[in-house]
Amino acid sequence: MPEQEPEHELAPYRPSDQELRSILGDARTIAVVGLSSNPRPASHDVAGYLKRRGYRIIPVNPNETEVFGEKAYPTLLDVPGKIDAVDVFRRPEEARRIAEEAGLDVVMGVCMKHTHKRLGV
Repeated sequence: MPEQEPEHELAPYRPSDQELRSILGDARTIAVVGLSSNPRPASHDVAGYLKRRGYRIIPVNPNETEVFGEKAYPTLLDVPGKIDAVDVFRRPEEARRIAEEAGLDVVMGVCMKHTHKRLGV
């Protein structure tokens, strides 16, 4: 009998291009967990790209007050209003656990910037 993988090591959900196109096409507001005002990290590059494409970017970082002209919030729970998608720049296992405990669908290993460019959304 084959050994079962522990639950926390299950393969991440990898949506089809059609599903990704729908997520990116329907989203208007994207919270970016881990976004900082430092232009070096990937989070800044990806969020800047998405902002230039018309998405509203909500920074979620307890060490920031504002990024890209948007007020930063210490946690997702502090963000008022509707969030359409969340891009998390944290350790994958931590991000997955937090999202699943909150009842969210989890897509991992997919860069919003590269996917947006590739699909031409």
